[in-house]
Amino acid sequence: MTELLDDVILAGPARRSPSLEGYTVVRAESAADREAYLALRREIFVAEQGLFAGSDLDDVDDDPRHIVLLARADDGEVLGGVRLHPGQPGMRDVGWWRGSRLAVKPDARQLLGVGAALVRAACAAAEDAGALRFDATVQARNERLFRRLGWVPRERIHLHDMTHVVMEWPVVRIAQLAEATKSPLGDLVGALVGASTPGFRGDDGAPVPGSDLVAACDAILPSMVERDPEWAGWCSVLVNINDLSAMGAEPVGLLDAIGARDASFARRVVRGLAEAAQAWGVPVLGGHTQLGVPAALSVTALGRTPRPVPGGGGAPGDLLRLSADLGGGWRPGYRGRQWDSSSHRTSAELRALSGVVPALAPTAAKDVSMAGLVGTAGMLAEAGGCRAIIDVAAVPTPAGTPTADWLTCFPGFAMLTAEEPGRAKAPPGLPGFVSSAVCGELVPGAGVGLRWPDGTVTDAIDHTVTGLGPAT
Repeated sequence: MTELLDDVILAGPARRSPSLEGYTVVRAESAADREAYLALRREIFVAEQGLFAGSDLDDVDDDPRHIVLLARADDGEVLGGVRLHPGQPGMRDVGWWRGSRLAVKPDARQLLGVGAALVRAACAAAEDAGALRFDATVQARNERLFRRLGWVPRERIHLHDMTHVVMEWPVVRIAQLAEATKSPLGDLVGALVGASTPGFRGDDGAPVPGSDLVAACDAILPSMVERDPEWAGWCSVLVNINDLSAMGAEPVGLLDAIGARDASFARRVVRGLAEAAQAWGVPVLGGHTQLGVPAALSVTALGRTPRPVPGGGGAPGDLLRLSADLGGGWRPGYRGRQWDSSSHRTSAELRALSGVVPALAPTAAKDVSMAGLVGTAGMLAEAGGCRAIIDVAAVPTPAGTPTADWLTCFPGFAMLTAEEPGRAKAPPGLPGFVSSAVCGELVPGAGVGLRWPDGTVTDAIDHTVTGLGPAT
């Protein structure tokens, strides 16, 4: 953080030592709290260090989104403070946050670890605010402190007549999601998939050899079935139709398998499933129901297309495009995790979505599902034997929705496609309520990088996602 000084290096005239019994780090809420922080900054950066003439105030202090954390002694005295804020003051928050102006009173710089405590608290607060990138510019002599706290140096710059280091706090939200949802697949099912349909390995659906049929199968989390059976039934149709749509296939029928503790509970699941099947205009051809067992639900969908679109058809140089229905909102009880874009749509609108991928005519396509947009990009890139770069600010995102949540949630309907360069905009034929934009590219390598408005690329996933390998 700009002008952060280490506990040992921060030496100054001693007045009295604060109590060693403790202090707490709190968020500044009142005008008095913020004035105490600004006064401390003037004391340190203007009077003591002479880094600024008269005032150290800047544009960040005018941004209402900035957060101030204070280290307060048991007797109420403010021992230190730090601020964190979106990386571009006054502009849309795209998940890039910065820490700056950490100040610690001279008599609190030894033994108490106030500076380190504030840095740790800032990291937690940044992630809570939705940061996918959190960095700070610190004096070179304090690089050791940040390394000790887990920060990674990125570059050295000259600022205020001295050498500084841009440090980065590793935010692992996306990597953890991919690890939890997709990383075991290679070892578990690698030997089962792709042998009968070369070029389709790890796809959303599977072409049936010798026909124009595509089959897809998805199971709903048992905890979701138990908690929200009607919505689970609806989603069992939604996710399977999306899988077919990613292959460019028109749905023709569904098969379901339901487990429930009793007929009353099973009826609720069936109600949601039947409503969804009717909404999409796809018949339920058959299935299996078992009572007296824990909640379970899976659906198989069949579709038709003479030219299924592979998930692994992309190559370095291709552009990445996201086409998504941004309408709707967070499903109650699933804020930040599931976006409901479908339950308010008409049947005609829902059926029109199956034409999105054929209209785009991409080299590769995948449905954005439980791994989120970034994890899905990693799977598409892995199947093509390359790496994905996502331009965070270019991703179509619902207004007012935190970028971190949107990049990691199940977004309802969102298709990630790869296309050869040269297409300036989405082709005609997309439904009017679908937003579509180029938001990245495929390059040599592995994993997924996030490219930020300042041109910096940070690793979101630094390895393959599923371990299934290229779809050769």
